[in-house]
Amino acid sequence: MTEPVESGARRRRRPASSENAHAIYDRTGTYRHLRNPFTPLKVFSDDQVASIHETALVMLETQGMKVLSEDARQLFRDAGAAVDEASNLVRIDRGLVATSLASAPREITLHSVDPQRHVPLYDGHVAFAPTSGPPNIMDTARGRRAGTLEDFCNLTKLCQSFEVIHVLGGATEPQDIPVKTRHLEVTRAQLMLSDKIPLVFSRGHGQVADNFELIRLAHNISPEEFRSRPFTYTVINTNSPLQLDIPMADGIIDFAAAGQVLIITPFTLAGAMAPVTVAGALTLAHAEALAGLTLAQIVRPGAPVVYGSFTSNVDMKSGSPAFGTPEYVKAAFGAGQMARFLGLPWRSSNATASNTPDAQSAYESQMSLWGALFGGCNFILHAAGWLESGLTTSYEKFILDVEMLQMFAEVFQPVGATAADLALEAVAEVGPGGHFFGCAHTMERYRSAFYAPLVSDWRNFGQWAEDGSKTATERASGIWRSTLDRYVAPKRDPAIVESLDAFVERRTAEGGAPPVS
Repeated sequence: MTEPVESGARRRRRPASSENAHAIYDRTGTYRHLRNPFTPLKVFSDDQVASIHETALVMLETQGMKVLSEDARQLFRDAGAAVDEASNLVRIDRGLVATSLASAPREITLHSVDPQRHVPLYDGHVAFAPTSGPPNIMDTARGRRAGTLEDFCNLTKLCQSFEVIHVLGGATEPQDIPVKTRHLEVTRAQLMLSDKIPLVFSRGHGQVADNFELIRLAHNISPEEFRSRPFTYTVINTNSPLQLDIPMADGIIDFAAAGQVLIITPFTLAGAMAPVTVAGALTLAHAEALAGLTLAQIVRPGAPVVYGSFTSNVDMKSGSPAFGTPEYVKAAFGAGQMARFLGLPWRSSNATASNTPDAQSAYESQMSLWGALFGGCNFILHAAGWLESGLTTSYEKFILDVEMLQMFAEVFQPVGATAADLALEAVAEVGPGGHFFGCAHTMERYRSAFYAPLVSDWRNFGQWAEDGSKTATERASGIWRSTLDRYVAPKRDPAIVESLDAFVERRTAEGGAPPVS
């Protein structure tokens, strides 16, 4: 497929080959370490933020958090929390929460096998991660189907191919691999196919231990060095309202003990598992996040924790989740305020309820991204590929999202205002009624003056129609296929590859590790 070329004088100076054109105008190197220069937007006053925090503390002290893990309840009890074994309720004193908040680090850096791909999560830095966990996969040729290991690997290759994707994710669940060994295959795939930060799901002590060992082998470091700084991350979802299940509680314990990054994210849908008001839903989510953070700091003071938010609303006619709504944006702004109130890095999401990569999926995703990015988030999960309220990953949607992420990345780039940028001489050269296509100022800058789109087609109607009248989704289909054709795996030390393969082979022969429910 030939990508669209630009119109006018710029088109005449641009090579016909889309690959060559992309090389000339490639600006993606600036996306590797992305920073947001804008002041975050707010929906609450400082007094209202303090009131939300105070109400959440009261909620934890009086109502408590139901914690299903016996080990986690014991840790809370030993730290001074009031634990009722009959109900599994843990009531957490505000003093314990304050002590935990004081020990949580304000600056976190994820470490990659390539030092150039370390990911800072503080001071305006922004990291994008792909969609994680959907059981289904979709593309325009084969439709919606169960995810496979091949699909997982393809999506990991796409993540490696675009600099605007900074860390890896769950992509899709490879259901052709048994659950007791699936974690081995997906972690090995992340480590072999990419040099970006891998994700590890918290699905029981055994699976987490296996994945930690694979990452340690990939870095060729000792167990002590692995525990000294973060090399991977996990997402901890509470069971709203006010419940922490066994795999999530055990995940907090495992990751905190190992010094790896915990993104503690209550999943609250206003009107369903959270109060119908945005402020009420955020208060509940804040309480649950504080409970998870407190457990992490009990296990290991200084454990790296990211404040996660995933608050939206439901369709009150059907009960279905809704994403990219005005309420979603307001909740994102508010969650960002709560994260900054605590002084912690903040995670948000790019989400849509659309079932196909259409206009709805695009405008809901862009609304979600506006809420997250202009709310000041440091980490966006599900940044590329999400469909069907998280039940499906779409190849085409991945590319459409990458286009949007790159456009936001360009918005974050500084705007020059030097004398040369102000272009006084260029205006004098062109004069009244002229044009700037061929003036010296333009000729010196046209190759890199503007963002060159990945998907958008800027040609006129006639040229677009002659080329098949392709929609953006159809163009995205050609782009993901051509990107996979051009994919090149990062170089790996043969000895490390051998150690990874040997570990996976041994643990598979031993039966792997079943997930914990």
